[in-house]
Amino acid sequence: MRILITGASGLLGLNLALEAARQHTVFGTVHSHDLNTNLFQVLSADLLAPGALEQILEEAQPDWIIHCAALAMVDACESDPELARKLNTDLPRRLASLVARGGARLVHISTDAVFDGGRGDYSEGDAPNPLSVYAHTKLDGERAVAEAHPGAIIARVNLFGWSLTGKRSLAEFFVNHLTAGKPVMGFTDVYFCPLLVNDLADLLTHMLDKGLSGLYHVVSGECTSKYDFGVRIAHRFGLDASLIQPTSVTQGGLQAARSPRLTLRTDKLASALGMSLPSLSTGLERFYNLYQQGYPQFLQGLSTNP
Repeated sequence: MRILITGASGLLGLNLALEAARQHTVFGTVHSHDLNTNLFQVLSADLLAPGALEQILEEAQPDWIIHCAALAMVDACESDPELARKLNTDLPRRLASLVARGGARLVHISTDAVFDGGRGDYSEGDAPNPLSVYAHTKLDGERAVAEAHPGAIIARVNLFGWSLTGKRSLAEFFVNHLTAGKPVMGFTDVYFCPLLVNDLADLLTHMLDKGLSGLYHVVSGECTSKYDFGVRIAHRFGLDASLIQPTSVTQGGLQAARSPRLTLRTDKLASALGMSLPSLSTGLERFYNLYQQGYPQFLQGLSTNP
């Protein structure tokens, strides 16, 4: 298959491109962070520029498209809601409209943050209630894609892993700070179901292989607090867990509101794929093994920005 991945320098996009390139012909778009690799074809483009999407689709001629590009930094969306709207709502709407006319399969990446986190245990049928600009624009993006391309997959995700800059995921935050002996906050009242990005990449291509469409929660079947997540990382890496200070999110100094209980049900996807989803425990083990194999340094070596 020919696969086009937007946002190929991001946490999900880069790992997805590398995983998919083992079996498929992959094209990855980048904008502010260029890549130096021959493992897949890198296409540099500003996807908001007039005609850019059409040009990329013409060049890649993809069978599958996985749209990862977004403004995913929650507080940055609060600071620039107009850019958030362009990237998280308007761009996926235009892409879905173009793809629907051309016949390719589309996966649109959304977020668990569309829920307010008041109760948790959310299924795909539960009504979203976004709290932040980021969450609002991502939910509007979901709806725009579903309207423009009803056959698309919309995947709500939460992920961790190794990134191009080494600073894109919560797991990296804990590893970096604890390795340096620096104290960090760990929120005891924020729960989530993070999935290792490499496992997420495998699941997304599996979903396309299976011919799925519609809305799915693609997260770990195992949920935890952000404090406990940090403690588990500390223990696996042999770091000092006492440096993680149990803290309420209200004391975190964050600009945008965070949903406290983003625990999502995954039985719909597990049933569709006929398999259990990867657990957080196996994800943390694979995350550690990748570290042992030098994978973080390999990724950072792909960057053209010193």
